[in-house]
Amino acid sequence: MTTTSEETPVRRGGVRAEERALAPDLARGIMLLLIVLSNTAFHLWAARRGPSGWQPADGSWLDHAVQFTMIIVLDLRVYPLFAFLFGYGMMQLFLRQTAAGNSERGAARILRRRSLWLIVIGLLHSTLLMAGDIVGYYGVLSLVLGLVFLRRGERALKRWICVGAVLMVFFAAQPVVSALLRGELGTLGDAGAEPGFLAYAAQEGNWLTAAHTRLETGLFVTFLASALALVGGGYVVFLLGFWAARRRVLEEPGRHRTLLRRTAVIGIAVGWLGALPAALAHVGALNVPADAQSEEGALTLLRDVTGNAAGLGYVAAVALFVHWWSSRRARVGAGAGADAGVEVGVGATVVTAVSAVGKRSLSCYLAHSLLFAPVLAAWGLGLGEHLSSWTMALFAVGVWLITVAGAYALERAGRRGPAEAVLRRLMYGAAQGKAGRVAKAG
Repeated sequence: MTTTSEETPVRRGGVRAEERALAPDLARGIMLLLIVLSNTAFHLWAARRGPSGWQPADGSWLDHAVQFTMIIVLDLRVYPLFAFLFGYGMMQLFLRQTAAGNSERGAARILRRRSLWLIVIGLLHSTLLMAGDIVGYYGVLSLVLGLVFLRRGERALKRWICVGAVLMVFFAAQPVVSALLRGELGTLGDAGAEPGFLAYAAQEGNWLTAAHTRLETGLFVTFLASALALVGGGYVVFLLGFWAARRRVLEEPGRHRTLLRRTAVIGIAVGWLGALPAALAHVGALNVPADAQSEEGALTLLRDVTGNAAGLGYVAAVALFVHWWSSRRARVGAGAGADAGVEVGVGATVVTAVSAVGKRSLSCYLAHSLLFAPVLAAWGLGLGEHLSSWTMALFAVGVWLITVAGAYALERAGRRGPAEAVLRRLMYGAAQGKAGRVAKAG
């Protein structure tokens, strides 16, 4: 009797080393630096806050320079980058599975299992260490969007991307337009609301009390915030990742240079200009009512919407760098001179180390909290009370560099990150050992 691959679908495990593309991994590695920097503000639990309730409002000129830069470059700009790469990685996994002979239903089942475990990991992470966890949030988004869109055609993807973009702009603009028509734009928002950083409980001296607050925040972010994103069009960047993965935009940046250049220039310009009024107001260079600067105010809404453009621009910039870097290495390999060879050799080490972080992004993301929370929170050593914006930024860079060193060591040893190894086992189970096996005649 002969057994065909139609009767017994081909199964395979996760991505193999030779299948990885540099651009997504390098972007994830850089993204983790941006994330760890953007998460510094709520660890400054003793600092005086401004109307936004997020960035501290006190400090030296150097602190204000760091706050200004973070508002423009990082705040509400890094998570869209994460969403795009998350969606891109999902579609990559789906396409690899189906190309290996697995059915679309079987590939979707693996991704569904991954999403459910990410929700569990995210809630544990938020409860134990970091309330602002985004792993569970994107686990919910990937679960819903994977069910609806993984097997849909490109036309459907484009249609729902357009629908999401309209919804996102509408929900952001509606309160602004309404307040503008009433002549009350400056009163939109509430500067007297409870500062958002309190939801992270870094200021709590008791770990159990802090854990209770973190669990509440984690549940809100994971389930309610993700539901609002689905209703309000916040899924757009995620679906753009689906679309770009089907086009292999990051694997083959040379074929998409025009698209990437436009996205990088326009996206970063829109994102930074959209945050500029809030940054100027924060440092006192622009006189704006406090309510407008609050977390529900007009300036924050503007930052939020334009942050999606910045996140896409960052991805495109990394892809363009990878294309330039690959071309330069090829020229050196063809004999461009000894000095260029040394320069490329040093650069290759840096690129390899940062992309090693991207390959182990979940492990490094969790390691950030393990290095941050017990040292900085009031329930731990309490160092966050004594740091300012610029010294905290240095601390954050140091934490990221530790994960770079660890990831690079694992890369040299040919080992995965511990969180990736566990997640892979949970996703594939016994099928991991059967990767690539094709049924033969029996």
